[in-house]
Amino acid sequence: MLTIHRLVFVLLVAVSLSTGKTAIADAKYNEIEWTQLMPADDLAALLNPPDFLLDIEDGEDNDNIESLSTLSESNETAKRFAQALQSTRVIDAFDQARIRLPGFIVPLQSDEQQRVTHFFIVPYFGACLHMPPPPPNQIIYAEFQSGVQLNTLLDPYWFEGTLQIAHTVNGLGSSAYTLRLDAYSPYED
Repeated sequence: MLTIHRLVFVLLVAVSLSTGKTAIADAKYNEIEWTQLMPADDLAALLNPPDFLLDIEDGEDNDNIESLSTLSESNETAKRFAQALQSTRVIDAFDQARIRLPGFIVPLQSDEQQRVTHFFIVPYFGACLHMPPPPPNQIIYAEFQSGVQLNTLLDPYWFEGTLQIAHTVNGLGSSAYTLRLDAYSPYED
């Protein structure tokens, strides 16, 4: 299980990685960063975890999301942090936008040849494999009937297509966006 401390660390790493410069994108697609997909106040809340999280030892009984919910009842910073962890709020300007974005695949369904045909795209490795997953506004659902031959979950990819605002729920997570995928390729700096 992903503890609160690890979650905060992973979120900070994901934000710092998403703000780096990448290769020049194909002119047909606008290259975006993951942080652009969430409202600024959600990002600010995630980057400003409540102080009491620092007092919780890794692995303690209260080092989990359920405890955060209880502790956040009397602390506005914690309440807003917990809300941002579950936010489905989106940026309307991205609806029907042609985008290019790096990310990792979380397989949901495969074809007979073991190619992944339905999957979540997430900003960092390991997202959705541990609890809790990233906020829904940091998860993108995609279907690709030709399938993706996924060798390892560690492999990052570039994804190009048309982004839509559409909520998808699965046992591994919930996404606030869907990508009509046109193409994918291995990620290279």
